[in-house]
Amino acid sequence: MRSIKVLATDSTNTFLRNLYRDNPNLENCYVVANKQTAGKGQMGSSWKTEAGKNLTFSILMTNLKLPLNEQFKVSALTAIAVIKALHKLNIPKLKLKWPNDILAERKKICGILIENILKGNHIHASIIGIGLNVNQQNFENLPQASSLKRKTGIEYDINYVLKIIVAEVEKEVLENISRAISEIIERYKTYLFRLEKPSTFEFPDKSTKPGIIKNISSEGKLQVLFEDDLLQSFEVKEIKLLY
Repeated sequence: MRSIKVLATDSTNTFLRNLYRDNPNLENCYVVANKQTAGKGQMGSSWKTEAGKNLTFSILMTNLKLPLNEQFKVSALTAIAVIKALHKLNIPKLKLKWPNDILAERKKICGILIENILKGNHIHASIIGIGLNVNQQNFENLPQASSLKRKTGIEYDINYVLKIIVAEVEKEVLENISRAISEIIERYKTYLFRLEKPSTFEFPDKSTKPGIIKNISSEGKLQVLFEDDLLQSFEVKEIKLLY
């Protein structure tokens, strides 16, 4: 897969989206930035990272021809691929916090943001943004954040880590995008943090409620069973798992 390296950009997802808009025949590639000044997270949140010590990159996957109601496939397969890549680096106790944060020993080390490009009523391409904390040691005011180095004590070759993850994401998406969404979700759930365990959830009004994660819907919604035996489904930002 072709690589594009930039010293700094506001967001690798935005950079790649603009590049694809100007070059609609662009084939699968990835953009990696040494410094990202306005990294994006889920639903408009930001992703901040220390320049030169972490990975901020975006992968373009084209010709997906994916129905709109199956868009969660890309998110799930990417998360699975990142965990598989990190397993190769012997990162301990990896879990996937819905929808696609990667945890190591309950600390967040990676965030993923998917932006889809439509053609007609299908997803033609996806821009997969990945932020991975690699060698950063200080996470002031971020008690739930960590990095590969903090978990293993090893100083990583960032380019080596990048190549492993890109190769795994490309392989996972290309080989499995045509599989049934139910099959992909079953694989996704094998890594899911707090699945079938009593947990506490916070809502947008800051109220909390105990419940149990039971499943992920085909649209990628989190399905939670509450004390009143009511199973409810939630979109991103409609509910927050406290841990």
